Amino acid sequence: MRKASTAPWRRALRWWPIALLILFLVAPYSVLPVPGLLDGPLGSPGSLQLIALCLVYGALATGYDLLLGRTGLLSFGHALYFAAGLYGTDLGMLEFQLPFAAAALFGVGCSVSLALLLGSVSLRVTGIGFSMVTLAFAQAGSILVQRNPGGVTGGEEGRAAPVDLLPDALVGIENTANLYWIALGYLVLTLAVVHWTVNSPTGRVWEGIKENERRVEVLGLRPYGFKLVAFVIAGGLAGLGGVVYLLLTGGATPQAASSDATLALLVMVVLGGSGSRWGPLLGGVLYTWAGHRLGDLANSSAIADLPAVLRVPLSQPLFLLGALFVAVVYLLPGGLARLPARIRTARAGSTRPGATRADSTQAGGTAPARSPEGDPA
Repeated sequence: MRKASTAPWRRALRWWPIALLILFLVAPYSVLPVPGLLDGPLGSPGSLQLIALCLVYGALATGYDLLLGRTGLLSFGHALYFAAGLYGTDLGMLEFQLPFAAAALFGVGCSVSLALLLGSVSLRVTGIGFSMVTLAFAQAGSILVQRNPGGVTGGEEGRAAPVDLLPDALVGIENTANLYWIALGYLVLTLAVVHWTVNSPTGRVWEGIKENERRVEVLGLRPYGFKLVAFVIAGGLAGLGGVVYLLLTGGATPQAASSDATLALLVMVVLGGSGSRWGPLLGGVLYTWAGHRLGDLANSSAIADLPAVLRVPLSQPLFLLGALFVAVVYLLPGGLARLPARIRTARAGSTRPGATRADSTQAGGTAPARSPEGDPA
């Protein structure tokens, strides 16, 4: 009877992503205050801006996990394709006077082309060699952006997006909800693409490459082509994220092309749980939210009133983020996505003795008779 009664609840729980998506869709219409998590009501422009950034980075981490968690490729240059979409879209409007839609296609095309070119070179080597090659490409791209060749990147200051070439519905604080919905759409698209590719025949080959690449070769398949497909898809998704990021922030800055940006993505994936469906998304959202909110905490009066031995480290947001990351790695191996399974395992372990006695009673029909002294008769 218990299994029959819990079955409808389990079927209902399968629809929780749809329910959560509906809640996110109606969030701009809410005036619900969320003290501690957000500065203002849920539907205020500032709150929507922060949530939109969390969604974008959650999608970026999900796309990056297509390489790290699904194919076993540790790339240190993934931010380069994010920056290509960001700068490509901005320069398409500034230099070529393209409308936004055409400039966005140009930016994503730049990301896909760059991923195809650099991926075809980087994937000629494996293991740590692949990681070092991607890091070298990322450093070269970051230096190129900062050197401002021909004045097209703006150097350390970056370049603002031309407001006159952006759609009116995407300009101004009163249209923050539209930008939020675009960020939510980008997240849904990324999740759909990753889910579809992972469950496709190509995705099963990726899983084999991650487990044992040599075995895939023995089966007559060429891992290089499959890894290049994953590299290009991940790069294209990152480029699309750069387009959305440009709309949210209103410009392109060189920090987007730095290797620190890729390291942040790596931390997000590990924090949430590499190789899981929802872990990278959860890690990206938590890391981005913490990066913004811990900065406010570090500058608060509560920290300023502490003794110097505590005030100095706690006033650094990166220190707080690092402490959070270390705590999760040590206390939750496998990331936050493994937490429900660990809770279920702990509950099963605590109830197992009672369940065992009940099972033995049902198997024998009656409990064994006991003598007055307490021993079985």
